[in-house]
Amino acid sequence: MKITSIGADISGNDVSCSKTLIENVKKDIPDLLKIGAYKAALTNITGDDVVISAFVEDEKLVDVNRGIVDILRSNAEDLGDIEGISPTREEAGEGVSYAEANIRQDRYPDAIIIAFDTYGGESFVHKVADSVMKAAQSMDNVTDIGGSSLNHNKEIPGVGYVSAETDDPVVVTTVEDIESMAVVGGAMMGAALGNKNVYLVRRGSPSYVIPGSVIMSITAYMNGNVMDLAVPLSEKMKILKV
Repeated sequence: MKITSIGADISGNDVSCSKTLIENVKKDIPDLLKIGAYKAALTNITGDDVVISAFVEDEKLVDVNRGIVDILRSNAEDLGDIEGISPTREEAGEGVSYAEANIRQDRYPDAIIIAFDTYGGESFVHKVADSVMKAAQSMDNVTDIGGSSLNHNKEIPGVGYVSAETDDPVVVTTVEDIESMAVVGGAMMGAALGNKNVYLVRRGSPSYVIPGSVIMSITAYMNGNVMDLAVPLSEKMKILKV
């Protein structure tokens, strides 16, 4: 089994996602279960970007990926990143962000998903995503890690190609022990925020930050349940006053 996550800017503006867009996408998510997803959800909403994630058996990956893109396309206020998808590597443009990671078969499918949003395609965001992946690699009880920056100019199963111009990366990490979710998530979040001009936001927050900055959301996706980790992790990391 895998988790697959596909993110795209399909909003009608550059800073947020409308309630109508979010509700319409959510309404179509059950269609993914009909074509083979074990669980599926709108996991991250970051500025004007949304990420749909699904737990899926390997043999259904192509169908579910195609279904996710169909949902993004049919609900798009602006095709944006969808237009960058191409059947050939040479014609690919700035497109959807794609990440996948393996899940151990004897474990509940639990994962942490971090999504980024840039306003002007700030190039340093890929360095930030890379630091998040490196942080997770060193942690116990991590099964696998996937990042969308690794999929540029590679064929996305069931979707096609996107170019290296694709921004707003997504990172997914599968975790084997529920008590490790906070440990792994905290390490990933800390690695991202240690970079310059990176800000943590709640799921669904608009990108109201100083221009030249990047925002990120962090979601725990546990056996189909979506939890925004931004608030509990940030509260836990506050310095206790004595």
